Amino acid sequence: MKYRADIDGIRALAVLPVVLFHAGVPGVSGGFIGVDVFFVISGYLITGILRDDLETGRFSISQFYERRIRRIIPALAAVIIATWITAWFLFLPVYFQDFSKSVAATAAFISNLYFWKFSGYFEASAQLRPLLHTWSLAVEEQFYIFMPIVMWIAYKLFKKHWFWLFAAAAAGSFGLSLYMTNVGPTANFFMLPTRAWELLAGSLLALARLPAPRTAVVAHTLGGLGLALILVPVVVYSEATPFPGLAALPPVLGAVLLIYSGAFPAGLGGRILSWAPMVFIGKISYSLYLIHWPVTVFVRYVTLEPPTLIWAGLIISVSFVLAVLSWRFVEQPFRSPTFTPPRALLLSGTLAGLAALFAVGVAGVAMKGMPDRFPDYAPVMVADARPNAWNNDTCFFEAPIAFEKWSADTCRIVNNGPETVMLWGDSYAAHYVPGITDSAAYIPYTVYQYTAAGCPPVLSYYSYARPNCQNFNANALKLIKRLNIKTVILSARWIDVKSRGLDQIQSTLTALNAMGVKTYVIGQSPLFVTDIGVIAYRQAKQVPRPSVAANSFGPEINELLRKEVGNVPFIDPLAQLCPNGTHCTYRDGERLLFNDNGHFSNSGSRDAVKLYFPLYSPLRGSLAPPINHKKRPG
Repeated sequence: MKYRADIDGIRALAVLPVVLFHAGVPGVSGGFIGVDVFFVISGYLITGILRDDLETGRFSISQFYERRIRRIIPALAAVIIATWITAWFLFLPVYFQDFSKSVAATAAFISNLYFWKFSGYFEASAQLRPLLHTWSLAVEEQFYIFMPIVMWIAYKLFKKHWFWLFAAAAAGSFGLSLYMTNVGPTANFFMLPTRAWELLAGSLLALARLPAPRTAVVAHTLGGLGLALILVPVVVYSEATPFPGLAALPPVLGAVLLIYSGAFPAGLGGRILSWAPMVFIGKISYSLYLIHWPVTVFVRYVTLEPPTLIWAGLIISVSFVLAVLSWRFVEQPFRSPTFTPPRALLLSGTLAGLAALFAVGVAGVAMKGMPDRFPDYAPVMVADARPNAWNNDTCFFEAPIAFEKWSADTCRIVNNGPETVMLWGDSYAAHYVPGITDSAAYIPYTVYQYTAAGCPPVLSYYSYARPNCQNFNANALKLIKRLNIKTVILSARWIDVKSRGLDQIQSTLTALNAMGVKTYVIGQSPLFVTDIGVIAYRQAKQVPRPSVAANSFGPEINELLRKEVGNVPFIDPLAQLCPNGTHCTYRDGERLLFNDNGHFSNSGSRDAVKLYFPLYSPLRGSLAPPINHKKRPG
């Protein structure tokens, strides 16, 4: 296909929001949509190349893969190797083992499947996974595997109608993405079937062969609209936006309009995107995309907090410098016409190299993160840990969620009075159980525990990963009625609900209100950028030794949740546990208050119950006084 400078400009428009968003620059909370723009560009270019090859009789699958290898593999391999070397020196065993899994998955081009199963894109744990961003490369590579074969079949059998064949596939993929937005948001984000429509949008533009805009007015209008459809989501969207689904449609259509209108060089989009600095950023965009995220992760790991503006500037600067070097000394030589090894040698050498990287990843997993790299490291253990403090498999269920096994007699964790209470939620409700049971003498109620991993107490919540959540939550209402529960306490990892809309909690509050049940909502408790054991190890040599670490999210989530619950009593854990709002207490002397990056230890659970749990009262034998929300923080 004929080179168009404006398409490199669109690449720049795609990569810049992603880099700024990941670096923590304010005002680009929807920068992740740049990946969707990349998908459209890839679909357009790849389909155009295959179309031309088929129509001119030059079609060759081996030649197609040779071009893809030259374009993708050298820079990717260089970044994996450089990232592995850096992780070798920085990552403690638990993180190096996890990183090694992602190395193997990336080398096999299935990292999207790996991160779907073991990490959400916006989760705190994802912030320390240097190869997380390779999920999009995996999606593209999986598309490249199928597309040449499908186009060859479509050309042979449906040449006159192949546009409609791919249009039907795009419509089916888009419909699936709409369905999965609420049913399986993590799968929706990472998987090819729900992302294929974005690539196919570019494919349809290539197959349609539309004539270029005939007038400057049309080109200006379409180009301006395309820019707006991309730039507005960059500013307006956030991690709370259900995505991709319908929300991905504006940036995808924006990319289509920019590619189409750019065929008229004098148009608004073409002029802006053909500007020399934009074209240059577009040329280095692949290396910049590959490099910026590992740099961001390692800065976060070293500083133990989300990037500040100063660190963001450093991340962006270093990423650009390394991207230029990668483009000049890695990408360009392999794409040069002078680099002409036999195709069989190139293909076999590539497979051997990927197999070697896969083996390196497997070795890191098998050797449990290679702990010998840190002779002085010993995992920090929580001294008061005791087995089954959450009543696993009886009152706290993990997959599969066999809530039918729940028994009132077994899950009555406090039995101190006629007033009955239910603690209902996910693991971020269960982590209060040790504190409740240890403080039972100060809780003059009968308290039942009803909790399940990954199931926030939201009746409308559905999870593809845990499809039994809706039944689990619906059963809670039956138990409340049967046991004559008068008070319910809701607690959860509300960040997971935020991505779908915190207003979903209304489904539960409305049902409880109709039953005449008194309800309390406990907000999101602290989440740290890494496990507390790692933070404690890293801070052990500091004088004086810190007792606080950066919270990985802003306080706005609890403020939003407070507004959603309205007049329902709301307790904000951050008001008690985070002295300055951004850093939260994670230890008291030698006592660690958390087990991992967010769940309380037994000791921390006791402290939390005493600080803000709504039923706790030192006045044993009388009903706990209601919380005075006007005087007490939270």
